[in-house]
Order: sequence, then C-alpha cells, then structure tokens
Amino acid sequence: MKRILPASLFVLLAALPALSRDEAITPCPPLPTVHQVAWQQMETYAFVHFGLNTFTDQEWGYGDVSPEVFNPTALDCEQWARTFVEAGMKGVILTAKHHDGFCLWPTKYTDYSIRGTPYLDGKGDIVGQLAEACRKYGLKLGLYLSPWDRHQAFYGTPLYPEYYVLQMEELLTQYGELFEVWLDGANGGNGWYGGAKEERKIDRRTYYNYPRIFSLVQRKQPQAIIFSDGGPGCRWVGNENGFAGATNWAFLHSDKVYPGYDRSRELTSGHAEGDAWVPSECDVSIRPGWFYHRQEDDKVKTVDQLVDIYYRSVGHNGTMLLNFPVDRTGRIHPTDSLRAVAFHKRIQQELGQNLLYDKKKPETDGNFDTYVVLRTGESLELRLPRKTTLNRLLLQEYIPLGQRAKIFSAEYFDGTAWQTIDAGEETTTIGYKRILRFPAVRTRRLRLNVLDSRAPVLLSEAAAYYAPEAKKE
Repeated sequence: MKRILPASLFVLLAALPALSRDEAITPCPPLPTVHQVAWQQMETYAFVHFGLNTFTDQEWGYGDVSPEVFNPTALDCEQWARTFVEAGMKGVILTAKHHDGFCLWPTKYTDYSIRGTPYLDGKGDIVGQLAEACRKYGLKLGLYLSPWDRHQAFYGTPLYPEYYVLQMEELLTQYGELFEVWLDGANGGNGWYGGAKEERKIDRRTYYNYPRIFSLVQRKQPQAIIFSDGGPGCRWVGNENGFAGATNWAFLHSDKVYPGYDRSRELTSGHAEGDAWVPSECDVSIRPGWFYHRQEDDKVKTVDQLVDIYYRSVGHNGTMLLNFPVDRTGRIHPTDSLRAVAFHKRIQQELGQNLLYDKKKPETDGNFDTYVVLRTGESLELRLPRKTTLNRLLLQEYIPLGQRAKIFSAEYFDGTAWQTIDAGEETTTIGYKRILRFPAVRTRRLRLNVLDSRAPVLLSEAAAYYAPEAKKE
C-alpha cells in the first residue's frame, strides 16, 4: 500500500514500485461526471409537496378539483428555506406539478394553474417565490414535473408530449440554475382527462420520448442531475422508506432501466456490472403522506427514525431526499421543522469529531481529494492517539476515479487480538460514503481490510466517532 495525492499522481508514479502505473491511476469505469460528484456531496436536501391535494386532503388528485380551492393564507417560502438551512440541507426540490396536472407557476399552456386560484388574485408564482428564497438563503433549487397528467383531455394522445416539453422548457429557462430535474414513474391510469373519467394507458418507455426530454434538460441546464428510475443522473432507490442497500453500487445497465421500471428491488443495490454511473437518491417523507394531512400531525417521524434513515441513505452511498408536506397556510408545520432541525443537530453530535483526524495523513485529513491506494488483500491500520471508545466508522472512496471496493472488513485490536467489528450488515461496497454503526468498543488501533475489489481501492477518508446515546432502530 502506497499513499497517493491526486494532484501529484504523475510525479509520484516513478516512485511506486509496489503498484503498476495502471493500478495507480487508471480510472475504473463507469465514472461520475463532475456534476454527479457535486450532487452526491450535497448529501441531504428537501422535497416539497404542495398543491390542490393539500386543500382536498388527498395524495393523488384525480384532476377534477377546481383551482379555486387553492388559497394559502400565510405562504412563506422564506420560512421553508430557513427550515432547510437550519436542518443542514443544501437544496430543495419543489413539486411544480403533480399527477393531478395543477401547476404552481403561471404556465402559458393551461389555466389549470396558480393563475386560476384566489391566491394573490391569480398573480402568484410559487416556483418563482421559492427560487428567490433559495437565492437569498444559499440553497440550490430543483423541480419535479410529473410526466403523468390526470387533468388534461389530450393525455395519451401525441399532443401531450409536446405540451409536456413546452412546460419543461418554461421551468428550465425562467427560474435560474437548477441542481436537479425530477421525473417519476407514475404514468397512466385513471383520471378525469377533461371529463372523460376513464383509464388511459401509455407505453412508459416510448410515449414521452425521454431522450428528447433529457436532451432538452442537458442543453438548458447542463449541470442539472436528471432523476428517474433509470437516471441518467441519479436513480430512485426502489422504495419510499429512504433506505439504500448495505450493498449499493452507483451503477445501472443503461439499456435496461427506464422511468416506471417494474423491477424496483434491483434499484436498492444497483447493478454490480452496470455500464452507467447512476447513484441512488433515497426519497422519504417526514410524515406518512407526501401531502399535508392534519390527522398526521402526531405521526411525524421521530429524531431517531430520521437519524436511522440518514445512516441507511447517505451512510449507504446514497443521498437523502426528505419531503416536507407544506400545510394549508403555506408554511412547514412547526413539528416537522423542529424534528428536522433536531435530526441535523443529532447527526452533528454523532459525527462531529473524527477521532482519527490527522492532517498529515491523506486518509484522515478531511480532504476528499487525497487518498491512499489499497489493493485486494491489503490492509490499512489506523491508530488513535490514545485508547478510545468508539461506535462509528466512516469510509469514503475517491469516486471521480470509480467505485471499487466489493468486500471489506473492519477490525479493532482489543489488546490481545484483532476482533471483527460487527455492524449487523454486510460490509461490501463503500462508494462515496459508507458509515458503520456498531456496539461501542474501546481500542487504540483499527484495521481496514480490502477482501475483494474491482481495482485498487482509493480510500479518501477514514473517520471514527463515538455517539454517546446512539440508537439503531
């Protein structure tokens, strides 16, 4: 094992007799784009569902509700933004249009929008208000435009994909830079469809012409990550619990998965032999529902539950997308905001002080762009300044050059012999970030063993922590 600093790779190659040139620097495809790396480094960000469903106590609106029911009395996008910042989140994705077809911006292409509501006498623009709040508070903005539309009479005809592209172009060009564009797989079924009140089925793979949509996004917002079951920027994790698999590859077979993919369980762990870099986004709501329901005011997830989700999303090589159902006043409910902020503070407490930190060692210096190289069969011993109690171990790979670890183990020295750290889950992939939780041990020495890998593992960070009141639910 030799230490490598990416900025000096070519200078150091000649001094690496233990590693061939290919092993030391050759990327191990598939690889992320710079935008995908930046997206994964956001780690946690917010989702907002707000619309007609908020006022009709529904989850999936049928498309037949009058826009006149939409009339928030104290809408405050800055309150949303402040909540997200205080909860440690780096951005927010707004549901600009859900399946009922109602639009939160004054689109030119339908009256079934904010223009037809009493809110601000039809002159409001909630997408614009949130975009302004994001700029003020330093948040990134993303938008969700549901491909399905249960309101439009021409859904299912060749006209609808043209309508969808025009609305997408409005969102891509009117609200500044977007970090993500969100497309889900709920497409086709029962709807109002201009009064037809029938079921309409479409071919999810071909009807919308997704290549055309992806091309539009990439032209207008080249930095934006495109979410769908199959990416191409990031993928659904295959459940709405916020959990990625302990084994979680950032890869998919590019020709296999599409929006509405019917084998969602595969998405929880990705495809080990995939040819495209499509990391997992773990979406979950802070309440049972995605839209606000008063009867769920006492069902907001606990801090312990949110912390557990963090470890099983960000700590499993994913990102955590936490939904906030804005209430009928147009604000995030106090219980939701307090829980989110308390969750963030708990994570800060549990992962606040790296007991291994050493600025002179690339694997513990806190710098993502420095790393050590570990081949299959090699081990890295990590020494603490003194005998210390710990129950968390964080590992990171330098993913710009690929995800590599297939199986690893972690051990601690008990004073007599090396003992395996039992995290209660398989220790297989690492990726951008892997966090192990385990019963507290007291030691001065840790050891990381690479048991199998696709190529030499580039370990950019190793950190150990002690969480005094750690709970694993």
